[in-house]
Amino acid sequence: MKGLMKTTLAACAFALGSLTGANAATEIKIAYENNPGEPVDQVMHYWKDLLEKRSNGEIVLQLYPSSQLGAKKDVTEQAMMGMNVVTLTDVGFLQDYEPDLGVLFGPYLTDDPKKLFDIYESDWFKEKNEKLKEAGIHVVMNNYLYGVRHLLAKKPVEKPEDMKGLKIRTPNNIMQIKSIEAMGATATPMPLGDVYPALTTGMIDGVENPISVLYGGKFHEQAKYLSLIGYLTNTSLWIGGEAFFSSLPQETLDMIHETAHEAGVYSQELAAKEDAKFIEKMKEEGVTVVEPDIGPFREATRAVYDQFPEWSPNLYQTIQDQLK
Repeated sequence: MKGLMKTTLAACAFALGSLTGANAATEIKIAYENNPGEPVDQVMHYWKDLLEKRSNGEIVLQLYPSSQLGAKKDVTEQAMMGMNVVTLTDVGFLQDYEPDLGVLFGPYLTDDPKKLFDIYESDWFKEKNEKLKEAGIHVVMNNYLYGVRHLLAKKPVEKPEDMKGLKIRTPNNIMQIKSIEAMGATATPMPLGDVYPALTTGMIDGVENPISVLYGGKFHEQAKYLSLIGYLTNTSLWIGGEAFFSSLPQETLDMIHETAHEAGVYSQELAAKEDAKFIEKMKEEGVTVVEPDIGPFREATRAVYDQFPEWSPNLYQTIQDQLK
C-alpha cells in the first residue's frame, strides 16, 4: 500500500510539475488501443494539432496508439491515480461507476448518433457526469463517434440462429457481453490487441467492431465474412482523472474542452466517410459481405434491457422518450 501511495504521489507531482514555471508546457498523454492510420488515430492527430496551435504550443498532446500504455482498464486506473493521461472509453465501461450510463450502450437503442449526442448534453447526463467526477473521472470529450459495430466471423451470419456456437470477441463490458450472448453466441472478452492471434489460433471465431477498426486490425485476413448487423451505434468518451484536470488553470481546461469538442465533430464527419471505403477494400481482399434483416437481431436483444435491476426505474423508457 505504501508503494502505491508513493507511486500516486509521484504521478501527481509529475503531472503538477508540468504546470510550474512560466514557460513549461502542459503535457497530456493520449492512450488508445487502435493502430496508426485508423480513424481514431487521425482524429487524435487533428486534436493534437488544433490544441497546440490554439495554445501557442503551451498544451502538448503526446499520442500513444496500439495499447502502448496498456489496456483500457489499466490506463483508466492510471488516470484515476492522478497521472496526466487521457484514454478512449465509453459508457459500457463507465457503468461500473454510474450504472445508469450503461443504457446508452444498449443494442439497437437508436441508429441516429446525433440523438445520442443530444443526450450527452442533457441535464440527465450532467447529473451523471457529476457522479463520475466524484468517482475520480473527468470527461474530456463527450461527442466522439467511434462507429457502428458489425460482426466479422469465419462463417456468414444471416440470422441470430447462425451465431450459435460461435465464440465472439467483445470488450470486457457487461452490456456488449449480454448483447452478443442474447444473439446466441458465446462472448469472449479480451483486449483488442489480442484479437488477431486469437483468430489465428481458433480461440475465437469472430469479432465485433466498427468496420474501420476491423480493417485496421487486419482481422479480415483470418475471418472472411462481414455481417452488417449494426447492433450498436458506438458513441464514445475520452476521459482523464479528475485529480489532474481539476489542478489545471480554468483557461487551460476550457481550451482543452473546446478543442476536444471540435475533434469530436471531426470524428463524426470521418466515420460517415470511412465505412464505405473500408467495405470496398475488404471485398477486394476476399471478404464476403452479408446484409441480414436486422429485425430478428433487434428482437433477440430486446431482453437485455431487463437484465439490470440496479438501473433507475423505467430507465429504458426515459431514454427512449429523450431520443424521440
